[in-house]
Amino acid sequence: MSHNDKQSVVLRQWELLKLLPSAGTGKTATELTNALNDAGFNISKRQVERDLNELLEAFVLDRDDRSIPHGWKWMKGASADLPGMTVSEALSLSLVEDTIKKLMPISMLEGLEPRFRQAEKQLIALSKENRKAKWASKVRSVSPTMPFVSPVIDSELLETVQEALLSDIQIEVDYQGMNDEESKQLSLSPLALVNRGAVSYLIATAYEYEDVRLYAMHRILKATKTNDTVKRPASFDLDEYILAGGLHFGNGKTIRLSAWVSQWLAKILEETPLSADQQLKVSGEKTKLTATVSDSWQLTWWLMSQGTGIEVTAPVALRKRVGEQLAEAAAQYTNQAT
Repeated sequence: MSHNDKQSVVLRQWELLKLLPSAGTGKTATELTNALNDAGFNISKRQVERDLNELLEAFVLDRDDRSIPHGWKWMKGASADLPGMTVSEALSLSLVEDTIKKLMPISMLEGLEPRFRQAEKQLIALSKENRKAKWASKVRSVSPTMPFVSPVIDSELLETVQEALLSDIQIEVDYQGMNDEESKQLSLSPLALVNRGAVSYLIATAYEYEDVRLYAMHRILKATKTNDTVKRPASFDLDEYILAGGLHFGNGKTIRLSAWVSQWLAKILEETPLSADQQLKVSGEKTKLTATVSDSWQLTWWLMSQGTGIEVTAPVALRKRVGEQLAEAAAQYTNQAT
């Protein structure tokens, strides 16, 4: 038997031990076989019975011989709290690792890193025998936007901000805005950290003001914790802030968008609406779109990206803004490129 085969057997038997109850009449070999197959192991009842008899020699198991089929469980007083992880746990850790690493404090990730590596090792070892262990290699989550490379954030600086956020204390930062030639010092009250695509943003208030703003983490050049408690606006709620379009760089207001859209864009919007109250009405070769949306920079970006697929008719100010930007963009293509 190869090393990988031996490892697969050990992991299967470990999973079997974790399925055994510590009280009651126990589970039959048939019940355990079904549970193992549900977990992705392609195994017969006879093999499970062989495994149980082997494990009986090494662990304090109780086989109820008074009835047929036999019930298997941990012997009274024995510890059923086994280390390790099930296939489901290993698969879950594998699938959420990238997301968790972006959202968890660095100080807490250090304790999870061994679990991530254990999950990875376990799935590799089971990849030939267990069909569910292969699931992580068959699914992906892909962003519908351009695959931008995430900006680099200093790990010590990130940890400082995370610890301040956890402790509800203010930070002094050197922050350089996108259009600023030099950085400026700010006193911030951290409220939340949010990942928006490739960029991480700190949601915070500055000084004594209550207006909530976004600060790109990679533009914070220096951060120092203070002993001052954060000044949190009484009305701030992270989910409500996001729902109101805060991460779309809006003004918190909504507008009733009206536009003509092409047939192909209408099909896309039919499957993935812009809002719950979106309406699409066909008129000849075009479709009339109406929807209540956040008045934001993200909306303008999206409208611009649709090119000839959309013509905004209302609000008038939005139509004018999009038209002017499209005209400027078209003007750049009237001359020969150099």
